[in-house]
Amino acid sequence: MKVILKETIDSLGIIGSEVNVAPGYARNYLLPQGKAVPATAQYRKILEHEKAKFELQIAKEKDLAQQMAQRLEGVTCDVAAKIHEGDRLYGSVTVRDIIDALAKKDIVVEKRMVLLPEPIKTIGNFKVAIRVYKDVEPEITVNVVAE
Repeated sequence: MKVILKETIDSLGIIGSEVNVAPGYARNYLLPQGKAVPATAQYRKILEHEKAKFELQIAKEKDLAQQMAQRLEGVTCDVAAKIHEGDRLYGSVTVRDIIDALAKKDIVVEKRMVLLPEPIKTIGNFKVAIRVYKDVEPEITVNVVAE
């Protein structure tokens, strides 16, 4: 089912774009939540008139993302964890631990923004990307230390 997005959704696209989604996803989530409208000629005309407003909103979102990226670039956060043998951890450092460490530095990020492919299970320094916007992914350094 083709829909036109009324807001930016990370997994689908940016505001004003026409995307093809599963009919159930559109019927049960996007349309009732007001996040999209059906891609009909009538809605295309309405959204064409609002295109300038969408472009302004996209520019604002991108500007805020660039500011956040500059703030995050080069940030180092320390995470203390219990160690087992040598440099192995009892558990692992997860996305939640990284979010908590950033919160201590007054940096608020959401869980979906932290791009950690797998939990960290050893002591050391690790580069972790934070997706602030579609193509804006600054890297932070996570320093895992013994508790």
